Amino acid sequence: MRSIWKGSIGFGLVNIPIKLYSAVQNSSLDLDMLDGRDHSRIRFQRVNEHTHKEVPYDKIVRAYKMDDDYVVLEAQDFEDASPEKTKLIEIESFVEMADVNPMFYETSYYAEPDQKNSKAYTLLVKALEKSKKAGLARFVLRNTENLCIIHPEKGVLVVTRIRFAQEIRDSEDLNVPKEATLSKKELDMGLALINQYAEKFDVSKFKDNYQDELLKIIHLKAKGKRPTIKKMKVVKTKSDDLYDQLMASLSKKGA
Repeated sequence: MRSIWKGSIGFGLVNIPIKLYSAVQNSSLDLDMLDGRDHSRIRFQRVNEHTHKEVPYDKIVRAYKMDDDYVVLEAQDFEDASPEKTKLIEIESFVEMADVNPMFYETSYYAEPDQKNSKAYTLLVKALEKSKKAGLARFVLRNTENLCIIHPEKGVLVVTRIRFAQEIRDSEDLNVPKEATLSKKELDMGLALINQYAEKFDVSKFKDNYQDELLKIIHLKAKGKRPTIKKMKVVKTKSDDLYDQLMASLSKKGA
């Protein structure tokens, strides 16, 4: 794997040199866009809006529009904005993993220790495992400040980017009923249904089957064939009553 960031994790007065590697990968098929008339590849170009000519990548700069003009930023400007955060993931506090709302999670990176200080790396892994806590920190990646939690996973430190609070939209504008009148038997039946389907979380049981099915269609089309499409079956209950639907659900699971 190729590292995407190099710096250190700051743990009190302990400094742990690390490299970050992406811990996730895309499972979707790599599809190209073609011109439907002759199946030629569609290419995207970076074009100057005035000359209409393609701009070499090394000539592209980033800028901020201020009034009617642009302020061009250089690579050093991004680092100067927060030099410590571009090289250091400073743990500011320790929190319970359960206190982090899943809505805040973004993506995860493996942190590999620099062999110069692997003992400190091991210490942080073991301390987090024993305390059942996660470090809360901030750092800059690709010119953007990120909030993250640092947690152990099978003896490896994982840095998981999480969203800032202001990035979560308010739900007040949604048309969701604030109060709904439920009978005790309906609520009890709902809880019974949840308990009946409850199991220990095991993500390994789940696979992206849609991509596999799509790939089968691609292979068949390459041979000039069409697949047999399964008809979607919609299961309906005989009654519109919520209690009856819950009862039917419990019976279905039991069967």
